[in-house]
Parts: sequence; structure tokens; C-alpha cells
Amino acid sequence: MDIMTENLRPNKAEREFLTLAYNRFYDIFEEATLDPFWEKDNWYRYNKIRDAFAVYTELLHYEPIKWIIEEIKKKRPPMEAEIGSELFKFIRNIIIHMPFFESWDDVWVSENIINWYREGQFIDRFLKKYLKHDPVKYRIWDVKKKEMTYISINFPKEYKDDYKIFLKDILSEEDGVKFSLILMKKILDTQVETMK
Repeated sequence: MDIMTENLRPNKAEREFLTLAYNRFYDIFEEATLDPFWEKDNWYRYNKIRDAFAVYTELLHYEPIKWIIEEIKKKRPPMEAEIGSELFKFIRNIIIHMPFFESWDDVWVSENIINWYREGQFIDRFLKKYLKHDPVKYRIWDVKKKEMTYISINFPKEYKDDYKIFLKDILSEEDGVKFSLILMKKILDTQVETMK
């Protein structure tokens, strides 16, 4: 293998991973942005949403996507890069590391639960960093329905002891997850040359 082939992006291992990850993400995206998905039971939706956040967060490790996040910090509205990276990773970590819940609206964390064995992990750092941060508001245009949806990302006002912070209070399930998937796709699409 020559030096030129070694430095090409994506390399063979990355291509294999990216193909699996992108296919999985796009499958979930296609399903979750249609109305019938939101009529399915809570557990089904929760598992698909969990997978979408997990796949996306794994893709954030791909170096060219990190470059895109840095560009978003410079060129897009305030907090968009942080939402597309830190917030989505925070949600993924809660869903993965707190596997006690069966629906989006049931998920909660508290300082005691988050730090039960060690303080200062990512979820704890995120909550301390964004505690009492002003809400971030977005609007999404649905081309198919020809309607605007307004969402708000709300950061906790309190983070102490056994005070419960519900995921649904940070980001609503249906509109919030649709927004999340759209932003994730927008970021991921920057690495796609052609769609088959």
C-alpha cells in the first residue's frame, strides 16, 4: 500500500463502518419521519430512537464529521454545533447508560443517579455546563405537509441530589426527535457523495 492510498478518506475500515452506520441511520430516518411511526407503541418508537442516537453518536467519531461540527460552530446559528454534538451525545448516553425505561416520556435522570459510582462523567459535565442555559428555539418546515413546526430545547433549571430531570422536558418526543433526526441527517449528508 502506498502513502497516497493510506491517507485516503474513508479508508477500507471506515468505509465498512460508514456503510453499515449510514444505512441503519437512513432506514430509521425514513421510518421515523413518517406519520405511521408515531402511531406505533412507545417501546417500538423508543428502541428505534435509541438506535438512531447511538448510530449518530458513533459517527461523530469520524474525523471529517468532526470538521463539519467545527465549521458549524463558525458559520451557523449559535448552539447548532453544540446541539448536533454535545446534546445528541448527552441524550444517547442517558438512553444507553440508564436502560431502565420503556418510553421517551418516562426517561429521567438525577444527580444522584448520574453520579452513583463516579462524578464528572459526560452526562454530569453536560448538565453542569448547560444548567439554566436559555432555551434554544427552532422551526422546521415539513415539505410534505406544508407546515411549520416550532420546537424548543430546554435546559434544566435545577440539578441536585434526587431532583428528576425528564428527557421530555428537554426535548419533546415527536417534534423534538424529528428535529434531531433532521439535524443529524443534515450533518451526516455532508459526507455523502452519491445516494444509491
